[in-house]
Amino acid sequence: MPLIPEARPEETTPSRRECRHCGSPSGGEEFCCAGCAYVHRLIHREGLDTFYDIKDRTTAPADAALKVERDYGWLQTLQRQAEETAREQNGTPRLLLSVQGLSCAGCVWLIEKLFSREPGAGRIEINAQTGQVRLSWRLNAKEAFDAAGFAAGLQRFNYLLGPPGPVAGRSSESRDLVRRIGLCTAFAMNVMLFTLPSYFGMEATFAYANLFHTLALGFGTLSLLAGGGYFLIRAVRAIREGALHIDLPISLGIVGAYVGSFFGWVTGQEAYMYFDFVSGFILLMLIGRWAQVAAVERNQRRLLAEQPTPPQVRAWREDGTEQEIPPERLTVGTTFAVERGQTVPVGARMVSAEANMNLAWINGESAPRVFRTDQAVPAGAQNVGLEAVKLLATETWEQSLLAKLLQPMERRSEGESVIERVIQGYLIGILVVAALAGIGWWWGAGDWLQAGAVVTAVLVVSCPCALGLAFPLADEMATVVLRKRGMFVRAGDLWGRLVHIRKLVFDKTGTLTLEHPVLVNPDVISALSADAQQALFMLVRDNPHPIGRALLEALVKLDIPEPGEGEVMEVVGQGLKWGAWSLGRAKWMDGGEADGSTVLAWSGRVVARFRFEDQARPDARREIAALRERGLDSFILSGDETAKVAAMAGQLGLPPDNAYGNQSPEAKAAWLLEHRADDALMLGDGANDSLAFDAARCRGTPVVHRGVLAAKADFYYLGQGLGGLRALFEVNDVRRRTHRVLLAFMITYNVTAVGFAVAGLMNPLFAAVLMPLSSLATLAIVGIGMRHAWQALR
Repeated sequence: MPLIPEARPEETTPSRRECRHCGSPSGGEEFCCAGCAYVHRLIHREGLDTFYDIKDRTTAPADAALKVERDYGWLQTLQRQAEETAREQNGTPRLLLSVQGLSCAGCVWLIEKLFSREPGAGRIEINAQTGQVRLSWRLNAKEAFDAAGFAAGLQRFNYLLGPPGPVAGRSSESRDLVRRIGLCTAFAMNVMLFTLPSYFGMEATFAYANLFHTLALGFGTLSLLAGGGYFLIRAVRAIREGALHIDLPISLGIVGAYVGSFFGWVTGQEAYMYFDFVSGFILLMLIGRWAQVAAVERNQRRLLAEQPTPPQVRAWREDGTEQEIPPERLTVGTTFAVERGQTVPVGARMVSAEANMNLAWINGESAPRVFRTDQAVPAGAQNVGLEAVKLLATETWEQSLLAKLLQPMERRSEGESVIERVIQGYLIGILVVAALAGIGWWWGAGDWLQAGAVVTAVLVVSCPCALGLAFPLADEMATVVLRKRGMFVRAGDLWGRLVHIRKLVFDKTGTLTLEHPVLVNPDVISALSADAQQALFMLVRDNPHPIGRALLEALVKLDIPEPGEGEVMEVVGQGLKWGAWSLGRAKWMDGGEADGSTVLAWSGRVVARFRFEDQARPDARREIAALRERGLDSFILSGDETAKVAAMAGQLGLPPDNAYGNQSPEAKAAWLLEHRADDALMLGDGANDSLAFDAARCRGTPVVHRGVLAAKADFYYLGQGLGGLRALFEVNDVRRRTHRVLLAFMITYNVTAVGFAVAGLMNPLFAAVLMPLSSLATLAIVGIGMRHAWQALR
């Protein structure tokens, strides 16, 4: 990890309220996090400044760029397989991978530039729509291409490569909708082309009148098949599941208009023919649905399509020979090794003399523990030492807690109760009015053709444009607004779930706090000599220990020359050594009393003393207080010590009864179930929160680089603060107010339009004019209403 010089002083900088790298709120600082500072300097050092000319104004914070390099053994395996296939076929090796972190054209440009600098690089194709990258390389290059090395380089810029996932090669829903929109646009234009002559006075006796009507029928039918089928299939599925879905009224409008129009074509009654309405309505509904789906898919694509499988572990056979096997093949009594930064896959006993293990991922303990020979090590413990650790498996993968916590869980999609009631009322009301109007006209006028025309007109003009077009657009705009605050909606039914939330349940370590302790005296690093800064950087740059990560974040903000070469040695449970330099516990360094500080020393002489604390995120107290004013209670469920959890609650102004420590994963889920999980929003970051995620009605995570909870979360948020949570509820308030105005307009419009239809005053031309006007009105309402959501960001 080379060191990065400061950015050029002549560069124009944005407002100090925004991070210079990602554009997120930075609280008056130059950068919102150390990761953004690091990536910003890295981009300048590599001469890739054009990235800032191309990128969107706001992108995701790069706080994960400083994490320990991932295990890319799976990628090396894929590369070997691709090269073997290429040699057999005398072709070019290729790989299809997913990429996490894509957010704009600037990201695409940056990844392409980085790939072009790799030895042996061939072509790279990046699909920002699917979040996938396809790359090829030359087999006979002077220097061999290293896919794992390329992935590690990308990680430094905050992009993660992963397997292509099970959906590779398959179309996303938004792309399918785009194709349908393209076809239906062409069909709608053709229907209008052959319908306009009727509106301009074409007589029924005109030689080509029947041909025009037949062509309108044909293109209207194609619209029904290409676009209407999307809604009809989903409506039928909803009926089978006993659910009220927005596609039901849309399908009713489509079917009613088409059946009436087809009858008019068969009988030669122009008063029945609404083929232009059918095609136009289908097109508008498809556009609305695409806007809604595309916004959610874009946030989903920012994450890897599929996380790499747990890395293979080195295991020893009974004869002492080594082999690499997946964790699923570990059996009781197997001796295996866990490399630096990797996670213990199954419960085991220590074979090595001693090792530093971090348990925060499974029980929330913020401080690593030292395990010694024959001690039990739980599944999920992370090796934060520099050397591999040897263990003896005491359980199989199927028996391990980690396997249980990582198990995916399906849940039923949830709609919004208000919209469901509106759909129910709409369906009943329109069907009753249409039936009564038809019966009334047939009984009163004795003209069944006129009665049928009135029924068709009622079904046509009562189109649910507000439900099918404006509501999805409001959801899409809300999603975009939240993205500017580092809040990314992953589940389309999030909005329906938020309405029921009355309490927030936080994990402590990594959720209310950052993932590692906070250095409370960072000025000490600035005061060090250049040699001492280089030595400190050398000691911590490849160390996964939380203290090392905290010091590294402080170091990357400085303009430090690249450190020299040398081997860093670890004294387990005490500290690190590099030549005459050492970093570790105060008692180990100076033999004095253990005061909780970490000491940097040269030849045994103390050079600097660093102090760390588990602190809440900078804005946590303020944001929790603001959420309390909204009527949302906050609770802490943590596996960390009860005293530490109580202290955190005190910092945040929470009552002692709202903080629970020493909570196992099962205990967290049980607490939620005992205290009404159906009104709870669970916020966590580690595998120990997985069961609580499954129990809660709504769930979110601030950590996506681990890939554990992100796939289960309804939303994820990035950055150093909790402000995005309040923004989530505030934007939802604006969105719901906009929905209420839309509903009022929808009711007013339908009463008026249906009144005209019942009175027999509606005709195809009038309906063709009303539909786009009503659609434009609903879009204007959304634009004006959601403007307040943008203002809420300021």
